[in-house]
Amino acid sequence: MQIQVFFLLFLLFTKTTSSQSTTNILPQGSSLSVEKSNNTLISSNGDFSAGFLPVGDNAFCFAVYFTKSKQPTIVWMANRDQPVNGKHSKLSLFKNGNLILTDADRKRTPIWSTSSFSPFPLQLKLQNNGNLVLSTTNGNISILWQSFDFPTDTLLPGQEINERATLVSSKSETNYSSGFYKFYFDNDNALRLLFKSPLLSSVYWPSPWVLPVDAGRSTYNVTKIALLDSFGHFMSSDAYQFVTIDYPKKLHRLLKMDHDGNPRVYSFNDKTKTWEVSWQAIAEPCEVHGICGENSMCSYDPVNGRTCYCLKGYKLKNRNDWTQGCEPEFKPADLSCDSARVEDFGFLHLQNMELYGYDLYVAKVTSLKQCQKLCLDLCEKCKAVQFKFNGVATYDCFPKTLLANGRDSHNIDGDIYLKLPKNTLLSSTIPFKHSPLNCSIALFQPLNRFYEKPSKNSILSFLTWLALGIGVFEFSIILFVWFFLFRTNKNHDDVDQVQRHLLSATGFQRFSYSELKTATRGFSKEIGRGGGGIVYKGTLDDDRVAAVKCLNEAHQGEAEFLAEISTIGMLNHMNLIDMWGYCVEGKHRLLVYEYIEHGSLAENLCSNSLDWNKRFNVAVGTAKGLAYLHEECLEWVLHCDVKPQNILLDTNFQPKVADFGLSKLLNRDERDSSAFSRIRGTRGYMAPEWVYNLRITSKVDVYSYGIVLLEMVSGKSPMEIHSVVDNSGGLEHHHRMVSWVMEKVKSAPTTMFWIEEIVDGNLEGKYDVNQVENLVKVALMCVKDDMNERPSMSQVVEMLLQSHEKRGTPR
Repeated sequence: MQIQVFFLLFLLFTKTTSSQSTTNILPQGSSLSVEKSNNTLISSNGDFSAGFLPVGDNAFCFAVYFTKSKQPTIVWMANRDQPVNGKHSKLSLFKNGNLILTDADRKRTPIWSTSSFSPFPLQLKLQNNGNLVLSTTNGNISILWQSFDFPTDTLLPGQEINERATLVSSKSETNYSSGFYKFYFDNDNALRLLFKSPLLSSVYWPSPWVLPVDAGRSTYNVTKIALLDSFGHFMSSDAYQFVTIDYPKKLHRLLKMDHDGNPRVYSFNDKTKTWEVSWQAIAEPCEVHGICGENSMCSYDPVNGRTCYCLKGYKLKNRNDWTQGCEPEFKPADLSCDSARVEDFGFLHLQNMELYGYDLYVAKVTSLKQCQKLCLDLCEKCKAVQFKFNGVATYDCFPKTLLANGRDSHNIDGDIYLKLPKNTLLSSTIPFKHSPLNCSIALFQPLNRFYEKPSKNSILSFLTWLALGIGVFEFSIILFVWFFLFRTNKNHDDVDQVQRHLLSATGFQRFSYSELKTATRGFSKEIGRGGGGIVYKGTLDDDRVAAVKCLNEAHQGEAEFLAEISTIGMLNHMNLIDMWGYCVEGKHRLLVYEYIEHGSLAENLCSNSLDWNKRFNVAVGTAKGLAYLHEECLEWVLHCDVKPQNILLDTNFQPKVADFGLSKLLNRDERDSSAFSRIRGTRGYMAPEWVYNLRITSKVDVYSYGIVLLEMVSGKSPMEIHSVVDNSGGLEHHHRMVSWVMEKVKSAPTTMFWIEEIVDGNLEGKYDVNQVENLVKVALMCVKDDMNERPSMSQVVEMLLQSHEKRGTPR
């Protein structure tokens, strides 16, 4: 979804500037810059464009894309696996004939090039069929390079798949890097589909147990060529061909190797400006190998579509990525003959299911018992057997060394017998748990692409900037006088307009400084203090009890201040504190909030007023509030100072996250750490990114939330358990609290032992064991040093709610 937002913004800006550059040719010695959105090539018929497109955080790829659809349809990419920086990256056609894509921080080493050379004049041209062609411009035109010879995941009409040109899927709908599925000509000259992950590889189309001749293929051909025409007819040199359902209409078409492993032909609907599927290779989606990962089964029905579920005794590795499959809940060594006796194992019968491939061998047996004994004798080498009647007088027994490519279907003739330790077999009466399919690697993968300016002559640079600075200073004085004399009234009008908009959009009330001074009795009753300012209790004219925060920093102009809090005012969630109004007079900047009766989480933890149920509800509610800030509201908001002092508890002890309005507000397109001018947060709760000057994302809040969870469980603040402090500025880079908890978990002989060691003694043993265990595990995931290993706040909410559903007997 975020990539689509990138595209829409890109197209909106391009349309306003496209009149400046509508050429389809890049001359020799010219460049296309990533920073200039109108630096694009546009085919003469207007159907295709070529230029830089955003694919992540400050990450861009040079691509050819179809422009008539509602959203740009990428048909080719130069650097799909190595995006370039959003600053100073270029595609340049050099005079020696080489077309080179350079990155900002790697100008000497090209990210991508055509490796072409010509002594003759050249040009790069985007043709009407979407082919990007580098050719000579003299009398004898010759093509040095063309994009049609190097497809990515898409085949356009007239473009060939051949021995060197194959289609490779993307990893997901939003991650365009090379995925796991390949449409190619095999060594026997037959067109096939291949699943290839870092660990596994298998052909799945046409059916690998069928000989090519039985599948209507010819392996006796001189060339390897396949192509699609505009009428919907696909032809291949191995005798395979098909026509689309809308054949023989002449339409815009494309054949795409989709990320789910199924090639599809899409036809363009001119009325709706969308692509519609007009053919697909595989009718049974679960026949695609690797789609659910190892130790799992794929199931399909027309209503619910495709689903994945783990085999009994196995659990999901990554809830956002089914391609990683499932892992054993038992120890793999439990299947070894050294650790158990034969009678310690059992077999789970799975009817009408198959696990394709990875057979140790095929044995002819006379009974199921004989087949199972073969598996038991193989110890840990055998994880299951597939048992099938061979139509003669015996059965085929397939001992499985790997549980891969699993699927269930009434059309399957044969059964699976899954080998498991008997204690696992008897642990539950429910054999499986169905889960919705999400076969993407990640819906959105941030890419770290930072720009470092090249070094320059420091003396020359200083003199240049000094002269420029003097000139700017003198010019600024003239402008200031003019601005002050003639523009003051207009500024007041602008601010008033912002205030009127703010009041209508949020219902905010503007207070005068004297009103709030009276309400707080001269700011006499202080109820809180932090880095952002001091909070006072007050009573407004309408008898509402309010919390009035006087902000320390008053550097913002009035219009800028109002613009920021207008965004904050539109946020609405039961676990976020309500803002009622504001005051902006001179240097005074005050915010008026609802008064929360029970104070902060920190105060309640110190007073021992929270039982376990209240603590758990606070954990869930806080996670929901942060998840809303990160992912659901119109603006992407970082809190940057999550701590118990900023989590307030209302009359029913429901949490309300406070002070989020003081965080840096970012648009979804502006997540670069340079937006933060200084370190934010509180010692003991700060993520390592602040200390090491890394890119700041929502994961800094996840880290702080993890520390808060550990504090709620243990009753100890991170400052009680002293931090290691570096010498560079007093910012901790490692929390002893995390080390303390991890040491307790690792060294304890049982789960119950470490729980008793960690849990706050003030709870007097009254807590839910399952919830405590899950809360600590979630917290330790949140405080990983590597931000990419931490879950999102929405994932945290889901994990906490799951533990609530599995709630056990309180101690």
